[in-house]
Amino acid sequence: MGFQRVNLLSATLFAAAVAGFILSPASAQNCGCAANLCCSRWGYCGTTAAYCGAGCQQGPCFASTSPTTPVSSVVTDAFFNGIIGRASASCPGKRFYSRASFLQALNSFPRFGAEGTSDVSKREIAAFFAHVTRETGSFCYIEEIGGSSRDYCSRSSTQFPCVPGKKYHGRGPIQITWNYNYGAAGRSLGLDLLGSPETVATNPVVSFKTALWFWMNNVHSRIVSGQGFGSTIRAINGGECNNGNPTAVRVRVEHYVQYCQQLGVSPGANLYC
Repeated sequence: MGFQRVNLLSATLFAAAVAGFILSPASAQNCGCAANLCCSRWGYCGTTAAYCGAGCQQGPCFASTSPTTPVSSVVTDAFFNGIIGRASASCPGKRFYSRASFLQALNSFPRFGAEGTSDVSKREIAAFFAHVTRETGSFCYIEEIGGSSRDYCSRSSTQFPCVPGKKYHGRGPIQITWNYNYGAAGRSLGLDLLGSPETVATNPVVSFKTALWFWMNNVHSRIVSGQGFGSTIRAINGGECNNGNPTAVRVRVEHYVQYCQQLGVSPGANLYC
């Protein structure tokens, strides 16, 4: 649990600048934009294609964000309970994670499971829960096992400096880790997760929101563009790839294939990283 996440924030902002996007600052997602403005994929407000086109998170986006089949109709009680039901009664996550919390958090991320064909949507849902199953042990763990022994503070992250006494070990469904991820997620969600990272382990809706934030910023486009499940493993924990941890990779793929079967969709190509 609690593997290092690659901080893509600086790279994505640089890429946006190179592409010629002149973005005005905003307070982030739920973006803080006026009703007539779009929240861009990077969390800024505007009305041009750079904001309302590909990756638009909220507002009058050019592309529809309404799924053919609502995510809530795919992630049924039976599907969710089938995962958390594997966790023992003593697991802390058993009394923390719920389908209702997931769906409430999902309201802040309307593009999840809502782009591409119905098959693409179901693959994204299957992929998300496959990784969550692996990261949390079927929703057993809220925090990284033994994670509190490390602070996961990157002193080089001057944009999101660590708060003294706070630790940024893995928490939540995707086990978000490191101060730069807590800081960026908190800014996007309008929360002070640098100052109170423990919120991810005490508020189930916030917990799912951080997982969905990481997913939408680092994984979503890989599924939508058809790169395959293997690419999502690289995004979640690339250290497992290239024989880094072949057993963990196999387990992730097994979960993914199982969930695809449950949802009635083929898993597609490129399963392994």
